[in-house]
Amino acid sequence: MDKFEAIVSSVTSALWGWPTIVLLLGTHLFLTVRLRFPQLQIFKAIRLSITKDPDSHGDVSQFGALATSLAATIGTGNIIGVATAISLGGPGAVLWCWITGVFGIATKYSEGLLAIKYRVRTSDGTMLGGPMYALERGLKMKWLAVIFCVFTAIAALGIGNTVQANAISTLLSEPGLFGASFEGIPVWISGAVMAIMVALVIIFGVKGISKVCGALVPFMAIFYVLGCLVIIFMNWNFMGETIRLIVYSAFSPEAAGGGFVGTGVMMAARYGIARGLFSNESGMGSAPIVAAAAQTRNPVRQALVSSTATFWDTVIVCALTGLVLVSSIVAHPDINYSDGARLTQYAFGKIPYAGSLILTIGLVTFAFSTILGWSYYAERAIEYLAGKKVIVVYRILWVLLVFAGAVLDLSLVWDIADGTNALMAIPNLVALLLLSGVVVKETRKYLWSNRLDDYDTTEIPQK
Repeated sequence: MDKFEAIVSSVTSALWGWPTIVLLLGTHLFLTVRLRFPQLQIFKAIRLSITKDPDSHGDVSQFGALATSLAATIGTGNIIGVATAISLGGPGAVLWCWITGVFGIATKYSEGLLAIKYRVRTSDGTMLGGPMYALERGLKMKWLAVIFCVFTAIAALGIGNTVQANAISTLLSEPGLFGASFEGIPVWISGAVMAIMVALVIIFGVKGISKVCGALVPFMAIFYVLGCLVIIFMNWNFMGETIRLIVYSAFSPEAAGGGFVGTGVMMAARYGIARGLFSNESGMGSAPIVAAAAQTRNPVRQALVSSTATFWDTVIVCALTGLVLVSSIVAHPDINYSDGARLTQYAFGKIPYAGSLILTIGLVTFAFSTILGWSYYAERAIEYLAGKKVIVVYRILWVLLVFAGAVLDLSLVWDIADGTNALMAIPNLVALLLLSGVVVKETRKYLWSNRLDDYDTTEIPQK
């Protein structure tokens, strides 16, 4: 078993190595230039995300689809993942993570557009879409669509389910988390509660998931961001040095200073870019699955709304986390920053009384919402592969694995999930690059011609 784990770990490291990073970041850059920097439309996109389009085709509102996407992307990676990138790549990793998020907006825009352009309608009126339908209908590559769905279903059971449940149960089981008298919650209790809560939500399908996520995501994001702003205010005298250190170490091969050991540009870029890509999921193909369910009058409107997910996830949340952690190390150079989780706990522990509570609520809500968001992705992948009849069976399996994830050791599952996550991206990137002409054509028709309010009258095909 140890040898098998070593092999899986090596394969996963290779999959998330430079070839994948270059492919993903290269796609970000290519689409950014070809689409004339859609990042410049971000404020218009934010406005559209809170604008209802009730007379349009779709199962949920644009905001509901966005909230579900954010629920799946804003997770433990935004907190512990950024800390890990800093511990391995130095403070410069924060800037590379941020840059990845900025350029990833163009890719998320393109994914959202293709999701609407190639979605289909079932006999009961449900909208289905995502990379599998873009590959099948746009490129006639059904075989590649099947491969994408297989990897999505496998990845969902790991990164979207068991490892998130494990993160919650492990955190809540720690003694002293809410004070010296707190003995911790047994993992089987937190696992059982999580399983029941997940079951009560996913039984209602995408509408139930989007409603819960629509209420949970704004709360958890605002709560966490306020905690970050408090720490930044407490470390305000060190912010100038913090920003200088982040920028300098992102491009300098020399020692970073401020208590950091020099890691070099390559290490900072590798871990910063990888964490940014992994966090916002731009290019991985997951978010467009739920974007296809949105009520929107044309593909470009939903494309703009979808692009805001990367903005909030990486450009804002990951950046704030990075500033909090690096400024904490600058202010307290004796911190041992080699352990990302401990670094995060130390930084938030500086908030009197409420610091541990803010971090705990942030991690728990982020992880729980990720389970909900990925459950929808998994269902759509399974439905594409085996039909609608197996959805009930899959939901039961999903709930059982929430409990299993909470009580088992998942080191091997982490590696398998990371690997399949990377493999998800390849078919999706094929669709994005080969159908980029379609994205440009639709963008010219609606956005560049100032016709965002026009309705797309193209008939949505029946599945």
